[in-house]
Amino acid sequence: MRLKDPLVTSFTFNDTEYELDMAFDNILDIFEKLEDTSLRDYEKADVCLMYMLDEQEYPIDPYEQIELWNYIYQNFIIFKEKEVVMYDLKGNPMPNPYEDDDGDNKRYIDLEQDAEFIYASFLHAYNINLYEQQGKMHWHEFKALLNGLPSNTIMQRIIQIRAWEPSDHDDSKYKEEMRKLQMKHAISNNRKEVD
Repeated sequence: MRLKDPLVTSFTFNDTEYELDMAFDNILDIFEKLEDTSLRDYEKADVCLMYMLDEQEYPIDPYEQIELWNYIYQNFIIFKEKEVVMYDLKGNPMPNPYEDDDGDNKRYIDLEQDAEFIYASFLHAYNINLYEQQGKMHWHEFKALLNGLPSNTIMQRIIQIRAWEPSDHDDSKYKEEMRKLQMKHAISNNRKEVD
């Protein structure tokens, strides 16, 4: 996201211009479809293109649909952040504190599971009713506001709970309380990461 650029509402792919429906609730519907195990990959691509392109014509060939969908997904939905590598005093890369032992990024938010906390946080922090913004608020705006939620919101508190690691300075009662909160607010394992 660049502040000097307009929000993306259209793009050109293989010499064809497409209008995009980038409303945040539309993107959330797409994430649901991507998790649907009853659909094959080419069916997911077709359904997602229907959501994104409304009634516009797009390729009927499944391989071209997948190619078009992958382009939209990579360029307009998912934001790749530059990974910051920290080095020790000898110049060796240090382990990323946000990765688990398998090298996977830890997740601290699930857009579906945390929906009520996200809603409450937007209302508290920005006085934005997300139900009233359906079909209006651009996905990039939603992501920026979500990432910028202040620490006094319920969603940020839950993220802090999920990210908490015990330290030697914590007393046993606090550690027990935090572990209970982590269990209560744990992200369900049967859900896939959306970004």
